[in-house]
Amino acid sequence: MANGRTPLRTENSIILAASENNDTSTSDVDEYRNAPTAFLSNFMQSSDEAAADPLADIDFAAPKASKLPLSTLAAVLDAELYAKEWFVTGNVNPIYFDDAFQFQDPDVKLTGVEEYARGVTKIFDQATSRAEIISSVVNGTIDNTITITWRLSGRVNIGPKGLPIKPYICYTDFTIDEESGLITFQEDRFDIPGWDILLSALFPFLIGTVTKEASPELEPRVVEMPVLSGSGGGKKDGGIFGGLFQQLGL
Repeated sequence: MANGRTPLRTENSIILAASENNDTSTSDVDEYRNAPTAFLSNFMQSSDEAAADPLADIDFAAPKASKLPLSTLAAVLDAELYAKEWFVTGNVNPIYFDDAFQFQDPDVKLTGVEEYARGVTKIFDQATSRAEIISSVVNGTIDNTITITWRLSGRVNIGPKGLPIKPYICYTDFTIDEESGLITFQEDRFDIPGWDILLSALFPFLIGTVTKEASPELEPRVVEMPVLSGSGGGKKDGGIFGGLFQQLGL
């Protein structure tokens, strides 16, 4: 591959990340990448089977977006992510993702954008968690890659009351297929090691002494969806996504 990455392997055994229930709120994880994460997954809070599906409005079979220049796609993703924070809400826009999309971070690996969306919706407390987007740029050192820098905060749904997340910075690398222009792979990196994240969650009094200080709060940004060529002003029926709709032929 041009970017030097090895494609993600699907493990023979599938571990359910969310719970052992076979309802639509669970998410299949291909592999836990460390023992603490595998252990903590046993304490995930159970889903309320009577609750409405939080992702019911997402059409995971929607037509894919037409190929865009990398710099334009970076700006589009910046606007979408800033508005939707789908790294914690799961409110993804599937039109940007290849059907064979794969994800990994220091803790887990999984396959499928819907599985990813349901996984983050399940793990993060939707009342408090934030994925504040700092920047979305074309990576200057890795081919066909867009890198998102963002600040994670809130709580995870582990244990009866959940665990707090000490705010820290994340880096998401989106690998873009050269032919289709779709996201085929996502890898998340953190600015602090896993032991720091875990200790800060379990023993908050260690923050700033044994563990690193929390990432400072961010100033709001003004982020607008770019006007795409041929969009007639970037609007359709008064919406800011007119340029993208035009690209899709809608």
